[in-house]
Amino acid sequence: MRIRSLTAFQVPIALRSPVRHASHVRHHNETLVVRCELSNGYVGWGEGLPRTYVTGESIGSVWQHLQESSFKPLQEKFQDVHEASDMFDQFLLATVPAPSGVTPRECFGNSVRCALEIALLDAACRSDGQSLGDFISSLPEAVEIIEQQNEVFYSGAITSMTARRQWLSAWKMKLFGFNSVKVKVGADAIADRDCLRRIRGILGPGVDIRIDANEAWRIEEIVSRMDRLQPFRPTSLEQPVPHAQVADLAQVRSRISVPVMLDESLCCEEDGRRAIDQQSCDLFNIRLSKCGGIRSSIRLVAMAVSNGLGYQLGCQVGETGILSAAGRHFACNVSGIRYLEGSYDRFLVRETLTRENLTFSRRGRAPRLLGSGLGINVNEERIRLIAERKMELIGSHTN
Repeated sequence: MRIRSLTAFQVPIALRSPVRHASHVRHHNETLVVRCELSNGYVGWGEGLPRTYVTGESIGSVWQHLQESSFKPLQEKFQDVHEASDMFDQFLLATVPAPSGVTPRECFGNSVRCALEIALLDAACRSDGQSLGDFISSLPEAVEIIEQQNEVFYSGAITSMTARRQWLSAWKMKLFGFNSVKVKVGADAIADRDCLRRIRGILGPGVDIRIDANEAWRIEEIVSRMDRLQPFRPTSLEQPVPHAQVADLAQVRSRISVPVMLDESLCCEEDGRRAIDQQSCDLFNIRLSKCGGIRSSIRLVAMAVSNGLGYQLGCQVGETGILSAAGRHFACNVSGIRYLEGSYDRFLVRETLTRENLTFSRRGRAPRLLGSGLGINVNEERIRLIAERKMELIGSHTN
């Protein structure tokens, strides 16, 4: 079989309410959705979310990558999902300029790769009659990190907001029964110590609280800031400084008692190797879209394990059910995930693209997805209706 058609859509996804952190305020997403149809009729879907402040990508750079790349290497024949994955693994995007003011890293283009790869894997897994989770479990690079689970538990998140809204959000987390909650810190005009005191007081001593500064701090203030926050027992500190200062984190890690996690500075294998060589972190935050898809994310997990580091599976704000399903398969088949984020779906996005509700339930519980491929049914009619533009990358599709 081979790819008969490959179609990209730019789909606007509105959020139910703004999501704020120290680096950005987000009201909506411009989401890349990819449809892949194989010569035997099986169809798969993928999703990627460009973030200028993470991988350097904008929706404009995404579209330019798609316009200028040659997809001829993806038109070769393959026998099964493994051959399809190996073919994609060798696929190279064109070299395109980054958006103004962005210095591109090796991760530039990762949201495009993620959307394309997941669409192809979804279609090929459906053709083979296996789930994406089964495919992940069979990857040779995953052999040491596989643990199949029938359900997983996602954590909650409290973003940068007013004191009253933090209070309300913390009570929602408590009533919903979350055992783990991430708190955004570092935003202007919000006192982090007061914020954590308020949240810890509501959640109680038994809930795991971790904090995320989204690059808002400076290297020289980390120790003093963490001294003030230590009484509230955070279990990790995510991306405290901008990427340009990450190499200096080795100086302060030994002076604070909280493990340091990289996010914006951990988007590809090159980032992972730098982090290990520089001893700049204890944990990787792996997100499928920013890390380039399934196989590249698996390799980052394997890299973390072989170097004694921990990892979490994160998500991009405003993912639809397509990426949530891919993340669910990843979470249900990869061992040792320290924290799990994602599947906020109908709590967060106004526009659902899947027939199924992928939103987690009480305590963040979410079951393993069954069926072939992603195990979901995508509302193609809705995607075509709301898409702002589309591009045929291979072949053509009749409406």
